[in-house]
Amino acid sequence: MTSLRISLGYELEVRGRSREVEQQAFQNVIDQVVLGDKLGFDTAWFVEHHFTRGFSHSSAPDLVLAAISQRTERIHLGLGVVLLPFQSPIRTAERVATLDVLSGGRVEFGTGRGASPLEYQAFQRPFEKSRQIWEDSLDATLAIWRADGEPVSRSNEYFEIPDVAVYPRPVQQPHPPVWVASTSLEGYLAAADHGYNLLGMTMVKGIDDVAADIAQYRERLAAAGFDPASRRVALMIPWFVAPTRDQANEAAADAVLWYIRRQVNLVTPPDYYDARHATHRVLGQLAAGMPPEEAMATLREHLMVVVDDVAGSRKALARIAEAGATDLIIQAQVGGLAHGRVCEAMKLFMTEVTK
Repeated sequence: MTSLRISLGYELEVRGRSREVEQQAFQNVIDQVVLGDKLGFDTAWFVEHHFTRGFSHSSAPDLVLAAISQRTERIHLGLGVVLLPFQSPIRTAERVATLDVLSGGRVEFGTGRGASPLEYQAFQRPFEKSRQIWEDSLDATLAIWRADGEPVSRSNEYFEIPDVAVYPRPVQQPHPPVWVASTSLEGYLAAADHGYNLLGMTMVKGIDDVAADIAQYRERLAAAGFDPASRRVALMIPWFVAPTRDQANEAAADAVLWYIRRQVNLVTPPDYYDARHATHRVLGQLAAGMPPEEAMATLREHLMVVVDDVAGSRKALARIAEAGATDLIIQAQVGGLAHGRVCEAMKLFMTEVTK
């Protein structure tokens, strides 16, 4: 049995433009998390993206998770992540605490600053100040929760907390576990300095480079006075398992490549140039320019995706654990995969791959 905690991750892709397809996508993912609750998945993580038709309709993940909280019993509810710069820390504290109350204390509070200049433009925030706005917003949100219902005062250029008490208070004391999402070593080390759990992915760098970054994250935790063994590291990977590799390819290769193209083209727009996203661009060229079989082979090699049989999936699990991860977040619903196939893959994963 694997030592990794296994979770589900959702972008809420909608492959089609009709209202009916969009609405069915929401129902499907809710049903999948209900199934995941029964199968033993640890957490259901939902991203927050805006203005990305097709790639992700998860613009209000707290509402989706609130609905899920009423149909599940034990699975944790992961905000992966709240884009803190785009709203007042007051609203973040209120909404996350409300979800924690509704779920009986099952929230995992993932935070991040986002990577889309379009989102920053629409929400009228300067992208070049994104890290500072995120840090100040997170500090303020945690201060509200730690105040335990007493008034809090905070002020900066982008928000004001004018000596007010904020309710409700979260069930978990003093607040839900804090996770930080990052794809860069810089982000990993910043999370370690504060003792935060880490949300990562292999899609940008591949498993070997991610493993090197995780090692440095754990070294920095120790240097900052935190026990590295007490902090969790989760990696999110598109994953589809079938009885044979050929069956997995037939079912999921097209969906995975569609998803990766959307990830690159919409989260990092074609006219946006930033050295931090260089590997995104390499991956985009890979997915768009190579024949599908060659692209899938390269993506598999670096565990950027896993589309495989049970034996191959077990090997991938072992490699992820060796990289230093404590948690695996599988994107089982990716690129418009049929709901029935996703459910069967989830069952196979939890009954065969993890055993």
